[in-house]
Amino acid sequence: MTHHPVTLAHEARRYLHQHPGIGFAVDQAGEYIARICTSLGWTVTRGIGGTGVVATMSRGFSPRSIALRADMDGLAITEATGLDYASDNLGAMHACGHDGHMAMLMGTAATLSASPGFDGTVHMFFQPAEEPGTGAEAMIADDLFARFPVEAVYGLHNIPGIPEGEFHVRSGPIMAAEDNFEINIVGRGGHASAPHLVIDPMIIGAELVLALQSIVSRSTDPLHAVVVSCTELVTDGARNAIPSTVTIKGDVRTFTEENSRLVEQRIHEIAGGIGSAHRAGATVSYSRVFRPTVNDPDCVAEFAVAAASALGEDRVNADCQPITASEDFAAYAREVPACFGFLGTGIISAEGDGATPLHSSIYDFNDAILEAGIAVFSSLVRSALPDRTPS
Repeated sequence: MTHHPVTLAHEARRYLHQHPGIGFAVDQAGEYIARICTSLGWTVTRGIGGTGVVATMSRGFSPRSIALRADMDGLAITEATGLDYASDNLGAMHACGHDGHMAMLMGTAATLSASPGFDGTVHMFFQPAEEPGTGAEAMIADDLFARFPVEAVYGLHNIPGIPEGEFHVRSGPIMAAEDNFEINIVGRGGHASAPHLVIDPMIIGAELVLALQSIVSRSTDPLHAVVVSCTELVTDGARNAIPSTVTIKGDVRTFTEENSRLVEQRIHEIAGGIGSAHRAGATVSYSRVFRPTVNDPDCVAEFAVAAASALGEDRVNADCQPITASEDFAAYAREVPACFGFLGTGIISAEGDGATPLHSSIYDFNDAILEAGIAVFSSLVRSALPDRTPS
């Protein structure tokens, strides 16, 4: 493999796309990253939080340090792109562009290896299990910041819907929390021809699905972004049998702890009330998978200036709208100052490489933005860790 940064990134992206792993099962990617980064002169540590990789480079005499982060895992989706570098792992693919994120960091590693221009230490966090929301916490629990102390962590995600090569960021919450809920309704099943003898959990479930929508419209501040979605309804019934049980599963997105707690409280109250009205039992389990991703203002300023230097001021939006998708980068931001940004892949309504939404079976990362990502990260390192060593 060549070590020219952009060419290396292109080659790495195709290789990583072809060999996706899910969750923590990213050993093949980890081995590949470790081999390339080692050949570039970086010190590599593997096995952080299970299968995470940290590549480290120090220059000059400054004790300052920052981290750049890329996610490693793919999704349990069967690829339908027909690409000549399509997934070799049936039932798994890089449908979210994590292959591109890893490739950008590897290209940045090559850039900084060839022409450092910084004074301090750079750690690159290659993190598994972003999709289930457990990888960042696993690395942190494995003494990530004790072993690799940093002043700040930076990351970015490719985003269809933003013009190709534009960088968007904002202070404060930029991505939402994701909570999950499950409501189990226990009635009394029976023959479909004798509904007067049963306690029908389907009726209760139908009422609940509709009633839960009132949480956003009637219980939360209309100026706050909150999403409550029922996504699954499972029963033990048959075509001619009214079920005994119904399970409703769903997803909640919020930007504040207060709204997360409010939604949980209202789901308990609504489920309990409707269940009781129908003489049925209704129990709720509620879990918090992702916390909101909250950007530190000073880190945002640093990232935005570096991006403007790399891409031009007209290609940077430093006060973008937040989105209701979630990211486990949030775990880093709860530990140290951090900033997460978006790199546009193209307008979805247009034709071209950036037109396909994330998590689609026909998604393929837009390689045209690799150079922009490398330029932004390299510029960030040099501005955050300015080289003041004597020439």
